[in-house]
Amino acid sequence: MDTLKFYIGGAWVDPASPSALDVENPATEEIFARVSLGSAADVDRAVVAARRAFETYSLTDVEERLGYLNRIVAGLRARLPELARTMTLEMGAPITFATERQATVALFHFEEAVRVLAAYRFEERMGEGVIRREPIGVCGLITPWNWPLNQVASKVAPALATGCTVVLKPSEIAPLSAMLFAEVVHEAGLPPGVFNLVNGDGPTVGEAIAAHPGIDMVSFTGSTAAGVRVAKLAADTVKRVAQELGGKSANIILDDTDLRAAVIQGVHACYTNGGQNCQSPTRMLVPRAAREAAFEAAREAVGTIRLGDPLDAATTMGPLVSRVQSRKVQDLIRAGVEEGATLVAGGPGRPAELNRGHYALPTVFGDVEPQMRIAREEIFGPVLSIISYDTEEEAIGIANDTPFGLAGFVQSGNPDRARRVANRLRAGRVYINGATFDRSLPFGGYKQSGNGREFGAFGFGEYLEVKAVLGN
Repeated sequence: MDTLKFYIGGAWVDPASPSALDVENPATEEIFARVSLGSAADVDRAVVAARRAFETYSLTDVEERLGYLNRIVAGLRARLPELARTMTLEMGAPITFATERQATVALFHFEEAVRVLAAYRFEERMGEGVIRREPIGVCGLITPWNWPLNQVASKVAPALATGCTVVLKPSEIAPLSAMLFAEVVHEAGLPPGVFNLVNGDGPTVGEAIAAHPGIDMVSFTGSTAAGVRVAKLAADTVKRVAQELGGKSANIILDDTDLRAAVIQGVHACYTNGGQNCQSPTRMLVPRAAREAAFEAAREAVGTIRLGDPLDAATTMGPLVSRVQSRKVQDLIRAGVEEGATLVAGGPGRPAELNRGHYALPTVFGDVEPQMRIAREEIFGPVLSIISYDTEEEAIGIANDTPFGLAGFVQSGNPDRARRVANRLRAGRVYINGATFDRSLPFGGYKQSGNGREFGAFGFGEYLEVKAVLGN
């Protein structure tokens, strides 16, 4: 599965300076593919191609862009099984989850872009003039490994829809699904240079994109620390920066709801994608009087999880993405034990029945204090902290006592009460009573969880400049 070329200017090209990186299957710890690591010179080539293409692509009409997007939609649908299997191999998502969520959600973003574009008002009268929304230019897109195709699609779809051109750097840890996506884009017939892909690591290709004077905006998804670095590099050229960063979402279970059902639902929500999910509800807040019942329900939920070969359709949780990520998660699980939290389920180490792969036990801690590391740091693994509270006001205070603000969750039998609590959470998204994903609603964070919004019409706005034209 070696893919050693980059996609630049409408063609597959060799890197400026050949340097290969092994891609590991996290379930087997075996190397199954290689990609090339790019350089600043490769970014330069891609930016030149994108700038040249922008001169004409920015002038295309809505119907032409809808044609390209619809052909990408058709290509993604045709290759969903291949895309899903590739993500299972590169980052360990169970094949059922990879098919039903990882690959399908990427398709949803392009379908949503088609829907929004068909009715989007790029020009409207206001006061004594006209307001125009024009494509911002060349967009540098830097995406993570945990949702490798979803995050690519959530950025590329609105960028192409609004008339921008793109230089994409997918994660070097899970790069292969993005390479397949590039094939789909190529087959859709976009003009050369509209979409470009350069593989590489963050310190080299990512930083070259963030600092490049020929790039007009950067959209980055990743850790808060890396996001700070991107913003600093982008500042010298005053380019727009949109970021979706870390999270430590609180799940407030109020005393007027079905506690057992809410805890079971909360455990599974926390473990979505093996816990490698930026909006995972990793802090579960329960009434102090419900402590024992919450622990019992959490153990019940953990007991239904099946770890194993991610290519097995019956597996519900696969491995963590890499050895580095596994070590980080194990370190934080040990920290929870050392700081005195009660181990409700799971714990350190790999499951006894699995002798290879970067697996972690689905773990639940109880009696967690808000200042413990496991309650403050983004773990990015299957680790849940249960925190007890005495009053609703205290629960809201604990939920907001974090540098992050990506998402929040509220469980209540009283819809009005749930809304009151949701309105007070300092987060970009709040899910009430297990509400499902909605691709049309904005996604993004408060505080150190980032700035800007993705998805739907709000996502379009990140890729547009606003111009006022006055006079006849």
